[in-house]
Amino acid sequence: MENIVITGSVEDIIFHNIDNGYCVFSVDSEGEEVTCVGNVTQIHEGEEVTMSGNWSVHPTYGKQFQVSFFEKTIPTTAEGIQKYLASGVIKGIGKKTAERIVDKFGEASFYVIEEKPDKLAEIKGISYEKAMTIHNVFCEQHELRRAMLFLQDFGVTPSYAMKIYKRYKGKTFEIVKENPYRLADDISGIGFKMADKMAQNSGIEPDSPNRIKSGVKYVLNQATQNGHVYLPKTELIQTTSELLGINPLIIENCLKELQVDNQLWQEKINGVDCVYLSMYYYSEIAVARKLLELSMEYSSENYKNIDKIIEKAERKTGVVLDVNQREAVKESMNNGLLIITGGPGTGKTTTINTIIQILSDEENEIVLAAPTGRAAKRMTEATGMEAQTIHRLLGITFADEEGRRQIYDKNEENTIDADVIIIDETSMVDINLMFGLTRAIARGTRLILVGDVDQLPSVGPGNVLKDIINSGKLKVVKLDKIFRQAQESAIVMNAHRINMGEQPVLNEKEKDFFFLRRLNGDDVVTTIADLVTRRIPNFLNCDSMEDIQVLTPMRKSKIGVQNLNAVLQSVLNPPEKDKKEKEFRDVIFREGDKVMQIKNNYNAVWKIYNKAGRKIDEGAGVFNGDQGIILSIDKVDETITVMFDDNREVVYDFTQIEELELAYAITIHKSQGSEYPVVIMPIHSGPPMLMSRNLLYTGVTRARKLVVLVGLVETVSSMVLNNREINRYSTLAYRIQSLYDFMNMEL
Repeated sequence: MENIVITGSVEDIIFHNIDNGYCVFSVDSEGEEVTCVGNVTQIHEGEEVTMSGNWSVHPTYGKQFQVSFFEKTIPTTAEGIQKYLASGVIKGIGKKTAERIVDKFGEASFYVIEEKPDKLAEIKGISYEKAMTIHNVFCEQHELRRAMLFLQDFGVTPSYAMKIYKRYKGKTFEIVKENPYRLADDISGIGFKMADKMAQNSGIEPDSPNRIKSGVKYVLNQATQNGHVYLPKTELIQTTSELLGINPLIIENCLKELQVDNQLWQEKINGVDCVYLSMYYYSEIAVARKLLELSMEYSSENYKNIDKIIEKAERKTGVVLDVNQREAVKESMNNGLLIITGGPGTGKTTTINTIIQILSDEENEIVLAAPTGRAAKRMTEATGMEAQTIHRLLGITFADEEGRRQIYDKNEENTIDADVIIIDETSMVDINLMFGLTRAIARGTRLILVGDVDQLPSVGPGNVLKDIINSGKLKVVKLDKIFRQAQESAIVMNAHRINMGEQPVLNEKEKDFFFLRRLNGDDVVTTIADLVTRRIPNFLNCDSMEDIQVLTPMRKSKIGVQNLNAVLQSVLNPPEKDKKEKEFRDVIFREGDKVMQIKNNYNAVWKIYNKAGRKIDEGAGVFNGDQGIILSIDKVDETITVMFDDNREVVYDFTQIEELELAYAITIHKSQGSEYPVVIMPIHSGPPMLMSRNLLYTGVTRARKLVVLVGLVETVSSMVLNNREINRYSTLAYRIQSLYDFMNMEL
């Protein structure tokens, strides 16, 4: 479709969202009033604009011009100048003052304001100080206009241009021309590839040190997205060389310069040259040190009669512990740090409840937490004590303007007020979160980490729980006995069979585990849609949206997240006349949709309202994996309101939609820490890297009442046999071992 070009002067600003630049305004174009909409930052009445775009018809507001590109100039006529000055663009000038200025200086008004501001003081009501203020604001506005036009030449959208200018102000031109790669470090949403394109437009050489350094950091950051804490130097150099199209030999010197600048760290470990982004290197060191300190500094004088204490707790709870559970309880009283690991049905909850009983009897201050809201809710239900997310426990006191870095309220100087801290679902905790947690624990406080080490590792970087256990230097108790009640569940028994490399029992008339054979992907999808909408709700009398979760090993293909979400949305939340929608990257978000947050946003404000609509609580932070329902879509304000677990409402700007995904189907990775009444999994075909034993095990263990596998027995069998784990580059186990040996050296 060919773009239409319109020129004219801005008559009226009808609506303007300052945060994202979305604007509704009218333009006088050759005597005709045109209503325009689009992302147009810093626009004011009286400005002359040239716009390109296309016509559209809004169902409520009628014919509109959709602006895809615009440029503007300050007005040149006396009438336009007066309207511009009266628009409020310059602080200190209202309608009357604008009229006086133009009456005196006419078309030379802007020249006077910029070049001879002292003459403004000749006008009644304008002091010399006020004249200088008007001059300064006008010059800044002029600089902003120049910057916006300058950045537009580099293909930067108005909303990103505003972000760049806010960050750099007068240095914008210099930075973009000399080192646009700084933008990738400083501004959210401007990654290496966008900065690299700007650099090419600026004529920066392909082997520029700034380009190489930015490329190295980009590769390391991408590695953390895949769970790695570092990369071997050979792999880093090779990947960077391919990305930049340069000789690998040039990269070595830039690595040294980055280390001198403390942006990365290099170290040889077990014969491998490892390269870390500095924050991950220091995080591993700090976590290792704190875990060892907690394990070594606790005194267990109060628990000499621990057997009698346990017997007393057993009488209170009416539960008799087995040998391993009893050992876990003892060790929790005798150690400053304990890791309790075990699969489903092995009595982790019973063990934790006994520990809580003993600690409560002795009036200890106990804090319970988990990585996600769903996991915290499960912990509360299982223990009868309030549990919270780790993020909320730590409290976010500040996040940078871009929302990429958080500083917690709790730290070494303001520690968590507790005698004992118990963390559930620790397999989900990445190195960043473990660093935030451990630095906020006071010496002498006991820490108990609970989790299933055979689950998938965290979405974020690191292999924290497995590394802690594999270090061999910290106290671990493994629960491996499956209790009789759990043995009655095919979910539990099949999960353990899968984990031990044995084939699950399929096609038997179990109450909670079913397999439906389907030969091709289309039939798998059709069957899942039928299960979600009809068969399972009728079978269990449950809700399709709230109680059933489809988990899939992959994102793409017929049985992947993208296709399943489109199909399930069409049957569970079809379009209706009164349901508002917003399309984003070929995905339609609709009021009533089930959605998931897919990145941490530490700045997102949430609020909780009671039934009367009164706000009863508020806070900040929405995190990767949080699930909710779209309550409303406001196309005028360009916002989407989502209600997450615990009735937290978050309002998203349209520019933040990239943080959300439909969640009728989610990847098994994203389900970690959650539990659902019903889990349906398509198990049909896929790459061996994805179709692994611990992926299947993790998916099965997410279900509380019912698991349904749909697909091929052969694929289930191959997944059980595929015990290949994707290698994560992490060195926390090495750090713990090395520090332990150092702390125990004989001097």
